Amino acid sequence: MTSSKAQMHAERSLAGSGGPPVTFDLARAVEDFWVSRERGEFFPGAYFDRLTLDDAYCIQLALIERRIAAGERHIGWKVGLTAKAIQEQFGFYEPVFGCILETLPSGHVFGANELIHPGFETELCMRLAQRLEGDVSIEQARDAVDVLHPSFEIIETRGDIVKQIALALADNAQQRSVVLGAPVRPAADIALEEVETRVRINGREVARGFGSAVLGNPLNSIAWLAGKLGLYGQRLRAGDIVMTGSFVRQFPLSPGDIVAADFSGIGRVEAGMAKT
Repeated sequence: MTSSKAQMHAERSLAGSGGPPVTFDLARAVEDFWVSRERGEFFPGAYFDRLTLDDAYCIQLALIERRIAAGERHIGWKVGLTAKAIQEQFGFYEPVFGCILETLPSGHVFGANELIHPGFETELCMRLAQRLEGDVSIEQARDAVDVLHPSFEIIETRGDIVKQIALALADNAQQRSVVLGAPVRPAADIALEEVETRVRINGREVARGFGSAVLGNPLNSIAWLAGKLGLYGQRLRAGDIVMTGSFVRQFPLSPGDIVAADFSGIGRVEAGMAKT
């Protein structure tokens, strides 16, 4: 998974805010993040304000490589910060990516103390039947999609994403898990930008949104991701799943919550957290 771009960024001079320049060594940074993660510190203080976004992505991919070597499985990608509501929520105005290593079925209930400051985003997850890489059109993205899932991305706020977006990306962009509803094969003429979702927490509707909130059309997330991954020597593989971005703002998930979302013409997804 190590890319040529990662090698290019293995060493470089960084002017940290308020401090002397330091040398960015990718291997050292990955080790520091790995050791910190094992002790429950996901945003190592020594790296505050000292990473570019490129550095952060290189660290993320290298950490995922280590997690795979330790027995986890890389099954897909997330695209985040695609909706204006979420960009405004976090003060960052371009999409980002992360890696998916776990999926769970609709109806899954997390333990009350299982997650770190959790929340959820309401998204269409797409499974690909074809490999995609580089410059991809929305038509090519559409042709590559095998099935759609109504879904929740379960996120963890493991640090200050607003002040330290680069560290959040290095720490895999808040990703924790993905809860998938039943798969649906998309009709050839489906207008994903017109799909509406209604989100409920404990039976009360808290938001409505449309696919158009996701870069104009959720398929644009796949096209963006294919191009962005190419910069880091990566590609979308047949069989990968892609979380394309939330239709509405991010919501917290608290003990005792039951959350549900209905996607027009596609289906429903549910998840929850135990009270104790």
